[in-house]
Order: sequence, then C-alpha cells, then structure tokens
Amino acid sequence: MTERTASNMLFANFNQDFTCISVGTRKGYSITNCDPFGRVYTMNDGARGIVEMLFCTSLIALVGAADQPQSSPRKLQIVNTKRQSMICELLFPSSILAVKLNRKTLVIVLEVEIYIYDISNMRLLHVIETTPNPEAIVALSPSADNSYLAYPSPVPSPATLTQPNATPPPAAPSNAQAGDVILFSTRSLTVANVIQAHKSPISFLSINSTGTMLATASEKGTVIRVWSIPGAEKLYQFRRGTREARIYSINFNLVSTLLAVSSAHDTVHIFKLGPQKASGTGAKLVQSPSSPSGSVDSREGTHSLDGGYEAFVDKKKSGSVSSSLRRRSLHLIKNTTSSVGGYLPTAITEVWEPTRDFAFLRLPTSGARCIVALSGTMPQVMVISSEGYFYSYSIDLENGGECSLLKQYSLLDSNDESSNE
Repeated sequence: MTERTASNMLFANFNQDFTCISVGTRKGYSITNCDPFGRVYTMNDGARGIVEMLFCTSLIALVGAADQPQSSPRKLQIVNTKRQSMICELLFPSSILAVKLNRKTLVIVLEVEIYIYDISNMRLLHVIETTPNPEAIVALSPSADNSYLAYPSPVPSPATLTQPNATPPPAAPSNAQAGDVILFSTRSLTVANVIQAHKSPISFLSINSTGTMLATASEKGTVIRVWSIPGAEKLYQFRRGTREARIYSINFNLVSTLLAVSSAHDTVHIFKLGPQKASGTGAKLVQSPSSPSGSVDSREGTHSLDGGYEAFVDKKKSGSVSSSLRRRSLHLIKNTTSSVGGYLPTAITEVWEPTRDFAFLRLPTSGARCIVALSGTMPQVMVISSEGYFYSYSIDLENGGECSLLKQYSLLDSNDESSNE
C-alpha cells in the first residue's frame, strides 16, 4: 500500500501532552492548537523535515529537509518562537532521523547513533552507538524525573549467558535482529534494563507520560505489549489483529488508562488499561529457570549498570558455572518478594491470551499514514493524517465500540493541500 501524503507536508506530530500539532512543510513550519482547533504560529523560512515542540512552550527543535535547496537534514536548530530567536545550532555527521525532548533532556537520533544532551545548557552528555535504525525507532519518557530512553537492542539479549557453558551470541545482522529493547536512564546515563519484548524485530516504542510504562510492537504488528519501567514486568498484552500490519503510532492517554494504536490497515484501535497498582504491591510471579531472563537481577534493586550494553552482557557472563547456578537459585528465592523482569513463566504466557480492543475507528480515506492520540480534556480520539488533515472522533469511555467522526480540519494552507496520488 502506498502512503498518500500531502505534497508539501514533510512532517507532523503531536507535542508531549497532545495539546498541539507541529507541522513541517517545504516552505517552513507551523503550530496548531488541538482544542479549540486553530493555527497559532507560522514561519515560512525554508523546508523543515522535523519540527518538535517542548510541551506548550515556545521552544522548538527544527531540522532541515533532505533534497531541498538551502536545507540540511544534518543541522539541528533550537529556536524560541516567542522571541523569534535562535538558541543554538548543531551539525551532525549524518542525517537526523528523529528528535525527542522532555524538560531536561534532548535526544537526537541518527541511523547508527543516539546523542543525549542536557537541554538546559545544550551540553552533550552521552553518545550511544546502535545497529542501523533507519526508521528511528526510539521513545523518550515525557517525564523529566523518570526519564528513560527505549530503543531496539543491538544484539540478542544475554538471556542464554546465565546457562552453564554458555557462550556469547554473535551480533545479529540488522535483518535478523531480536525483538529486544534496551531501557536507558538519561539521568544516570546507564542501561537500566533489557526487555525481551517480541520474537520479531521491534517496529514501534512508546512511553507513557509518567515514564512508568513502555508499549512495544514488532514488525508483525499483531500484538502490542505493555511493560513496567524500569522493572520490565509484562503488564498487558493486546491483540491488534490477526493480519500483519505496519504500526504507524502508539500513544498512551495522559492518565495511562487507554492506549491508542494506528496501523497501515486504515484503522485505529483503542485498548483499555486496568487500574494501576501501586509500586511494589500486587501479586508477584517467580521466574522459572527455563524462562528467559533478560532483566537486571532482582537482588540489585533499581541499581543501574555502568558502561552500557557491553557491561550488561559482561555481567551476565561473569562468574563460574557453580556461581552462576548459585546466583540463579538465590534469584528464584529473592523473587518471591521482589519484582520480576522479562517474560512471565512459559506456562502462564501460554494461557495469557491477548486482550481485544475496547474501541476502534475506521479512517475516512485509505492509504494515508496516521498518528493517533487521545485528548486529555475531552473523550475524543485525535488523528493526524499524512494527507494533511486532522480528525476528531468521539469515544464512549463506558462502552467502547466504534468511534464516530466529529470534526475534520486541514493542517495546511490552501495552496499546500494538493496531494500525491
């Protein structure tokens, strides 16, 4: 299926609290308020391939568009729209594929590197080397206090390294990458956990507003899983559909009671999340020796691992066979009173059928790429279409079912609305 895209629209996204939409075009960029809907800022200063806001502030991150005159996809500009001033300008070694922000952290994603900056002074804090990530599959917590970065693991997780006589797995080629996710703390600049999320390669990641839950999808796109952060407990498993589909977006609502997912099948699915249990409460499951263990050992509490992913692997390899077995025995005993990371025991996983959607909607046109979000003030589902439209649907929060279209607006000026069929 080809994606129908407005000829002049190069980028569109919601801000972190889903109150505004930023749009990049061949002419410049604009900011539009969601409710009430209306354009609040426009600047025609050259093609923009990425336009990311910092919540509802006047701080905006801009990246030029590829193949456009006087526009570089390698250049990042941080601007203040209120003062109409340039705060800083940075040039990177290759094209910038994504920009993520919270109130303390700025993350720049290149194909094989992730740069982490302190947003208060634009000081470079850390650089992460990744396997090729051309789709820029990353998620940054909107919460500055519980700030985690999630991205696909560069090699299969070291689960097997706890087995006697185990040897490190070879680095997986990008086309055979395991569906594991690295959880990286942007506060301590260390790997906090490795989550064995899917068997197929990861296709989309999303973190909720408080930085306590991570939603994951694989290239198959049939099942969406939700994990606790940083403990990596599997909290929910949802069935998007039985046919494989490319996932275009996943977003929690602000209070983390609903999860919205859009895909290439021209549908949006909304899943209901149960009441959140308080941290450290509720039933805990002991991990069986045969089940994967891609998480930090529970004895270590919430301590992070220094040195990044290699340190995580080295830690799994350390010690003799006897000490490894001793650690595993202690691990099982300790887990009766502490959180378990990674997958649930196999026997439980087999009977845990994915939950179906609570509500859904069908998009009015076919073939467009759509980003979906849930309003924080109204019982509404909001959709940005690559054709340049904004749709608002009503959702029945009690009974669910099919959502009904309320309003449709254009995100573009009249001379920008021609589309490529």
